[in-house]
Amino acid sequence: MDSHNYRRFLACLLLPLLVSACSVSYKFNGASIDYTKTKTITIADFPIRSNYVWGPMQNIFNNELKDIFANHTRLTQVKKGGDLKIEGEITQYTQRNKSVSSEGYSAQTELSMTVNVRFTNNVNHKEDFEQQFTATSSYETTQSLNSVQEQLVTEMVKNITEQIFNATVAQW
Repeated sequence: MDSHNYRRFLACLLLPLLVSACSVSYKFNGASIDYTKTKTITIADFPIRSNYVWGPMQNIFNNELKDIFANHTRLTQVKKGGDLKIEGEITQYTQRNKSVSSEGYSAQTELSMTVNVRFTNNVNHKEDFEQQFTATSSYETTQSLNSVQEQLVTEMVKNITEQIFNATVAQW
């Protein structure tokens, strides 16, 4: 047997051993949940406690938070008594000038949204926490807030709900 065939024979012999010796576990849903112990989740509606309010923001946030858990976990959402419990409030929704043009006028405005979250893990209370999550989004001041508000709030809500998901069940 020449050296080329010998290497090929050796590779064919060792490859199955290497593949079976390495076991990697991926969770494509992003969640690291032991479904044998944790089966349900209660997600309370988050009220707006901010001085500045945009009416649809509360529904957009509450729906997105419930959807991310429905779409990325096998947890059953229950009204009360869940193995996991998420509650809180939207505490801040503000806008501020972000940058100034060379003429001295505001060129960009930044929207900011902060949500306070209380997480209770009734299976393992060591994982309980209370934490604030914030997201920002900017727009050109040549645009009116009314014309961009829905898009920007939707972006910030998506960002915040992903942060909450990662902090509660993805444990990144």
